[in-house]
Amino acid sequence: MLTDLILPISLSIATLFCSLVAGFLFAFMLVVMPGIRRLNDKEFIRSFQVIDGIIQNNQPIFVLVWVGSVVFLIVSAILSIGQLNGLVPLLIISALLYIFGVQLPTFMINVPLNNKLKTWDVINMNETTLKSARLNFETRWNRWNEIRTFFACVTSTLLIILLLKI
Repeated sequence: MLTDLILPISLSIATLFCSLVAGFLFAFMLVVMPGIRRLNDKEFIRSFQVIDGIIQNNQPIFVLVWVGSVVFLIVSAILSIGQLNGLVPLLIISALLYIFGVQLPTFMINVPLNNKLKTWDVINMNETTLKSARLNFETRWNRWNEIRTFFACVTSTLLIILLLKI
C-alpha cells in the first residue's frame, strides 16, 4: 500500500539530509575552521566572509538539504504516530534534539554571528580591531558549531537506528 511507503521514504530522506548536515558541520569543525585558523586576522575574517557568502547566497542545494532536513524529520515524526508504535518516542526525541540542538543554535547564534562578521570592512580595520573582532567571533562560533555537530551526529545515529528497525 502507498501509505506504507511514505513513512520509510520520508524517514530515509530525513536521515540522509540530517546526515549531510551533520557531515557539513563536522567538516567545518575538523577541516574548515582549523584551516582558516592558521590565517592572520584579516585573512581569517575575509575567508569566512567569502565562505559564508557562498553558503547564504549561491547554494540552493544547501538550502534544500538544510531546510529539507527539518521538514522531512517533522513529517516523519508526524507520520510515525500510529505506525511505529514503540519507536515513536525515539523519532520524537531525534526531532527535538535536531531542532533544539542544531537548528535553534544555528539561527539564534551562528547565523547572527555570520551576519555581523559579514558587515566588517577588513580593509579599513586596524590590527587591534581585527584581533578583537576575530576573537569575539571565532571562539563563540566554534563552541556552538561543536554543539551543533554533536547533536547533528546523535540525531543521524538515532535516525539510522530507526531505519534499521522499520
